[in-house]
Amino acid sequence: MVIPIDASTFWQPIGLSIQISLIASAIVFLFSVFIAWKMAKARFIGKSIVETLLLLPLVLPPSVIGFILLVGLGRRSWIGRTYESIFGQPIVFSWEGAVIAATVVAFPLAYRTMRAGFEGVDSDLEDSARALGASEWQVFRYLSVPLAFRSLTAGYILGFCRGLGEFGATLMIAGNIPGKTQTIPTAIYVATDGGSMRMAWAWAGAILALSFLMLMLANRFTKD
Repeated sequence: MVIPIDASTFWQPIGLSIQISLIASAIVFLFSVFIAWKMAKARFIGKSIVETLLLLPLVLPPSVIGFILLVGLGRRSWIGRTYESIFGQPIVFSWEGAVIAATVVAFPLAYRTMRAGFEGVDSDLEDSARALGASEWQVFRYLSVPLAFRSLTAGYILGFCRGLGEFGATLMIAGNIPGKTQTIPTAIYVATDGGSMRMAWAWAGAILALSFLMLMLANRFTKD
């Protein structure tokens, strides 16, 4: 099926992709900052195992992540049934499912970047602040976060870009419903499969431009 070229057809996947990536990257940022801070400073038995689990989605094929999400959040799972009973719709084949997929695949990249930032904060400064009476929250808010700010910002941007380009997991759990769950990567896939190469090139150019601009911002924050 050849996709007609019009403004609505072109902009719908772009707008939805940006919306999904913004929400997913915000969720990723909140979780990554807290977990990265804890993992950067913590010393406990089994830390390497926890670290491996946190980074596992970075190396797993997106289709495997999508399959796990489909089983864990589908209508046969207790999570899926509970969600559907509360909100009146399943997680599968919804834009919420696309947000979850983008969040899962973007988390490891953002987490690893932020953890490196927190590891670069001088522990002696943090210990001195504690010795002067600062609470853990005060140390985190007024010392660790400002000193690691560049890495935190870069981690957020990289997470946004990763979520923007997510394809395999999104396709499995959210599908490819135009105007509802169709993102730029899935739109490119359908356009290519249907022989609409002009639309495929247009969407590819759009995601290339967005990713280029975001990575330029990330590079500015990671420069010495």
